[in-house]
Amino acid sequence: MLRPSAFLFAVAAAVLLPVAPAAAQEPAAQPVKEGSTKESPLVSTEWLEKNLDSKKIRIVEVSVEPGVFERGHIPNAQNVSWHTDLVETVSRDIAGPEKFTALARRLGVDRDTTIVLYGDNNNWFAAWGAWVFAQYGLTDNVKLLDGGRKKWEAEKRPLDTRTADVPASTFTAQAPSGKLRARFADVLAVAKKERDEQILDIRSPDEFSGKIIAPAGIQELAIRAGHIPGSVNIPWAKAVNPDGTLKSKEELKALYAAAGIDGSKPIITSCRIGERSSHSWFVLSRILGYDARNYDGSWTEYGNAVGVPVVNLAGTVWGGK
Repeated sequence: MLRPSAFLFAVAAAVLLPVAPAAAQEPAAQPVKEGSTKESPLVSTEWLEKNLDSKKIRIVEVSVEPGVFERGHIPNAQNVSWHTDLVETVSRDIAGPEKFTALARRLGVDRDTTIVLYGDNNNWFAAWGAWVFAQYGLTDNVKLLDGGRKKWEAEKRPLDTRTADVPASTFTAQAPSGKLRARFADVLAVAKKERDEQILDIRSPDEFSGKIIAPAGIQELAIRAGHIPGSVNIPWAKAVNPDGTLKSKEELKALYAAAGIDGSKPIITSCRIGERSSHSWFVLSRILGYDARNYDGSWTEYGNAVGVPVVNLAGTVWGGK
């Protein structure tokens, strides 16, 4: 995968002074919203500030904009770059077992560690991190900070510029599970009505209709515009409140049900390169408890394939030279 530099989102700079962490408590299960597991997949900003020093927690930032972590982050947080740490940088794939093992050990993560992920842009890439972690068996103990950086900063909670010092773990990754990942053959079978599954395309309406191939200035492109036949369009950000938190479980159910997605059939989430769709995967899978997989090949794979069915409502034709 490539990182589209022109597609970065700006984060307003704040005056960042190192602040001593709040008094620590060992974490207790205090779900902020009802989830599909025994404990909520979300933690609140209030809960996290009270537990900043807990030895049972690892706080990890996965942001879109380079440098935002260095300018100031949640105390004791560690930084993960999605396009180098979470993927294989030569082949288009998630980080393999060897690479993920090194990352988990560097973060001090074991299988019983509570891992709180957060980031900018309403936890867009933090959700990608949760999807990758889940493929290596780290699912229920991985949480998203509800509201991410946006809410933490808006509430003027402490930020730090110091590097967290955590002991390395002995984590060893096995082969990643394929249960949470959809492949090209899977979506093609759905497009041809050979499989009774649903595809949720979470791109913008203009991308879905084929009016544009991708947002302006990005590097990963497809030759064709449009969407996979049979897919429905609910942009990922519709699941988020103005303060960056996720909408309530009832609101989320209604949002997806309006497009015919109610959990009665397996769901495949898709976007352009699989990152935005991981956010919707998290909502569907971890919050609502639906059977959902993420298609990280997404439109750059499907839209570049030869001879596959495509719906292009806008009739846009590739203008290559």
